[in-house]
Amino acid sequence: MIGLSQVTAIHLAVEPVDFRKSHDGLSLAVVQGLGRDPLSGELFVFRNKAGDRLKALYWDGQGFVVIYKRLEKGRFVAPSLGQRSVPLTAGQLQALFEGADWKSIRAAPRCHARAVA
Repeated sequence: MIGLSQVTAIHLAVEPVDFRKSHDGLSLAVVQGLGRDPLSGELFVFRNKAGDRLKALYWDGQGFVVIYKRLEKGRFVAPSLGQRSVPLTAGQLQALFEGADWKSIRAAPRCHARAVA
């Protein structure tokens, strides 16, 4: 299972992919479509043209892991066009896989505090 703390970044592809693709085909989509390295430890999320299915690809250091989700009703919220992929937070990824509007999820600003002696 993927531990999100191990994932360095999460990318949601903007363009839909052919869902006949599995490990090798999605890996090629990462290289050609997103211009990224599929062996980087990053998580890559793809949707189908109809918008009711998601696939995620992740390299865990030993092999590729593919996660698949199909909604029986409704559609996943699609990213806006204009770039190859959209970066997601872990919270946005969770919302996406639950079929919620991940675009409305915002992380709290990071705090760069120091310990006081």
